[in-house]
Amino acid sequence: MLQVKLFAQARQLAGSTQIELPWSDGQNVSRLKTELGQRCPALVPLIPSLLVAINNVYAANEAEIRCSDEVACFPPVSGG
Repeated sequence: MLQVKLFAQARQLAGSTQIELPWSDGQNVSRLKTELGQRCPALVPLIPSLLVAINNVYAANEAEIRCSDEVACFPPVSGG
C-alpha cells in the first residue's frame, strides 16, 4: 500500500489528510493520478494540475514511485 499525503485544496476536496492506495513498485506519477481520481472522484477536476512530490522532490508524470517513498500531492500555488 502507498500512503499519499494531501495538502491545501486536495485535502479539502478529499476530506482527508491522506489516502492509502494499493500499489506496486515501479508504477509512475501518471498512474498515481489515475488511482487518486478513481479512489476520490472529488479530486478529478484538480488532477491535471496536481503537483506530486516524491521524497520531498517534485516529480514528473514519468517518475516511478516505490511503496516505501514519501508521496505528497499539492494543487498549484500562486502568490505575490
